[in-house]
Amino acid sequence: MKACGGAARPNPMRVPFYDIKAQYNELAHEIDPAVHDVMSGGAYVMGPNHKAFEEEMAVVHRVKHAIAVNSGTDALRIMMDATGIGPGDEVITTAFTFVASTETIVQTGATPVFVDIDPITFNIDPTKIEAAITPRTKAIMPIHLFGQMCDIDAVCAIAKKHNLIVLEDAAQAVGNEHNGTPAGNFGIAAALSFYVTKNLGAAGDGGMILTNDDGVAERCKSIRVHGMGRERYYYDYLGYTSRLDEVQAAVLRIKLRKQNDWNVRRNQLAALYMAGLKDADVQLPVTSEGNNNTWHQFAVLSTRRDALQAHLKEKGVDSMIYYPVPLHFHEPYKRFGKGEGSLPVSERVCREVLCLPIHQHLSDEQVKHAAECVKEFAAPVRA
Repeated sequence: MKACGGAARPNPMRVPFYDIKAQYNELAHEIDPAVHDVMSGGAYVMGPNHKAFEEEMAVVHRVKHAIAVNSGTDALRIMMDATGIGPGDEVITTAFTFVASTETIVQTGATPVFVDIDPITFNIDPTKIEAAITPRTKAIMPIHLFGQMCDIDAVCAIAKKHNLIVLEDAAQAVGNEHNGTPAGNFGIAAALSFYVTKNLGAAGDGGMILTNDDGVAERCKSIRVHGMGRERYYYDYLGYTSRLDEVQAAVLRIKLRKQNDWNVRRNQLAALYMAGLKDADVQLPVTSEGNNNTWHQFAVLSTRRDALQAHLKEKGVDSMIYYPVPLHFHEPYKRFGKGEGSLPVSERVCREVLCLPIHQHLSDEQVKHAAECVKEFAAPVRA
């Protein structure tokens, strides 16, 4: 393979950020008949695949209850409703993440309270939490970002000390564990996402609530179907229409059987990046002690991020910025923040973060090429 440097090549190696179609191509021989069976069988909503997928995910995450819903966002909202989050409450969380966690807090009528993130893992910094607790604080919502869990032991210790509940945003943490215990077992409930770009992605939207609390599970199951109770057309809660359709459940069941293999491959590619970039002038990701990493993203930091991204594009290497603006800078959420400079780590990471392609259908050569192109731009720091 030719190195990235030197004379420009007329057809540089292409390194796509995502390749959703490659997942289908690998599994088409299973997906096509499974979808045909659903369509010909006539059970399109909460059918046998839906039930089986819930049971299989409960086993994977070792929880009592797995409740499938329409999206990861719905999972967040429904678990908050089911645990009593509402007007007058405060929920401590972070501003360096996708909007759904904050959006759903606001939708309940509660107030998000932002604390800063750890500069190495980009997850919630537990040392910042206690200063944010007030008499109105009801919950802490840590986000397991980019494919590894936060310092969940420290978060849970603080929550126990102050009699708060923990709600895990595990949208990017399907298959993640801390000291051998899967996400979903630390808080009262957790939300998963099966959006198409996730490590375990549907052929559209999908989500799931995990819980070991029987009461929370019962309420979630009711809320996802209009608040209907055990008897049809009798309503116990204000609810929604949020059911994982049968086609999505069928596709997810097939992909779930490949998840471990795919995550192993992501780890192999991450190791290639780490080796290829060990001397480059970028901050590399770190996996915390006790965590596994499923590498939902491979995020580096560069003080010349925008120029680096332009360089990679020129070389045929895709990249994405997750996330370009912290949530407390966005118009709907400014009123919940304390302005520029209030979350210095989150704000700096938003200016410097760049995610490189890492998915199971990349070749070793593509990842080595991407690393070489980063290194060409971000030359090694001289001793």
